[in-house]
Amino acid sequence: MVERDHGGNLDEARAQYGGEAWIDLSTGINRSPYPVPAFAPEAWTRLPGAQALSELVAAAADAYGVSADQVLPVAGAQAAIQLYPRLRPAGDARVIAPTYNEHAASLVAHGWSLQNADGIRALAGADLAVVVNPNNPDGRSWTAESLEGVAKRVGFLVVDESFADPHPERSAVACLNDKMLILRSFGKFYGLAGARLGFVLAAPSVIGALRQLAGPWSVSGPAMELGAKALRDTGWKSATTARLHADAERLDACAARAGWPLVGGTALFRTYATPDAERAQDHLARRAIWSRRFPYSKTWLRLGLPHGGEWARVEQALSEWRPV
Repeated sequence: MVERDHGGNLDEARAQYGGEAWIDLSTGINRSPYPVPAFAPEAWTRLPGAQALSELVAAAADAYGVSADQVLPVAGAQAAIQLYPRLRPAGDARVIAPTYNEHAASLVAHGWSLQNADGIRALAGADLAVVVNPNNPDGRSWTAESLEGVAKRVGFLVVDESFADPHPERSAVACLNDKMLILRSFGKFYGLAGARLGFVLAAPSVIGALRQLAGPWSVSGPAMELGAKALRDTGWKSATTARLHADAERLDACAARAGWPLVGGTALFRTYATPDAERAQDHLARRAIWSRRFPYSKTWLRLGLPHGGEWARVEQALSEWRPV
C-alpha cells in the first residue's frame, strides 16, 4: 500500500483553523485561470460528439507539437495514471522519487513490483519506468535527449509533463516513440482543475490501446469545448507564462527574506527548505494561507503562486516569520 497524500485539501485546513477567506497555495494550480466562455447548451445536453472530440484533439496536437493520431484526451492526467499500468503485464516498475505519489499507488494497485529510483541511471532495466519532468515537488528536470536514452534501456517509459506548459523546453515530445508515453495536464497551467481534462501523447498503437481502456465519453462535452478554445489561445498562454515566471521570482525573494532557501520548483509552484515544515505551515495557516508539506521531509514546504490581491497577505505572512 502506497501512502496517498495531496494538496488541495482545504476542507482540512478550515476544520482545523476555521475561517473562510483562505488563499489555497497547497497545489500547483494557476490561481489566475483561463476565462471560461459561455458554453453552447448542447455541450450540457448531448453526449460528447465526434466533431467536438476532433476539434479538441486537433487543438491539442497543435499545442503539443504532435500529430492527431498521437493524442488521447482523458479526464485529467490522473485518469491516465490509472490506465497506463494496464498496458503491459505487471513486472518491475521504477519511479524517480520523491515525486507525485499517485504513480506508485496506481502501479502497486495493478500488481507491479515498485522500486524508487534516485535518478535516471537507476531506471535502466526496468520493465516500466516513470519520470515526472519537471518533477513535483523538487523541480528536477531532464533533457529530452536523456529521456530518449532511458527509453532505450527500459521496457516502457512514462513521462509525466503535468507542469511542463510554462517550460516547453523541458518537454520530451521531440523524442516520442512507441516505447513511451507523455502525460499532459490541462487543469494546472490553465487554472481549471475542475474541468478534469488532460492528454496522453503516444504512438498511435499505444493511443489505440489506451482508448479501448478508457472507453467512450472519457471527457465531458464542456471540457472538450473549453479545452479546444484555451489550447488555441496562444496569446493568453504567452502572457501567462511570462507572468508565472516573474511571480516565481517574486515568491522566491519573499521566502529568501524569511530565511527559506529554495529547494526547487517550476513556474507553477516553489518548494522551500524551512527550519520546521509543520511550524511553517501552521504559521501561514493562522493567517488563512494553506500550504503543502510532505510525509518524507520535516523541512520542505511547497507553495503555489499567489495572484493579484493575494500577494499582500502572503508577503506580510512571510515577513512575520521568526525562527525559534
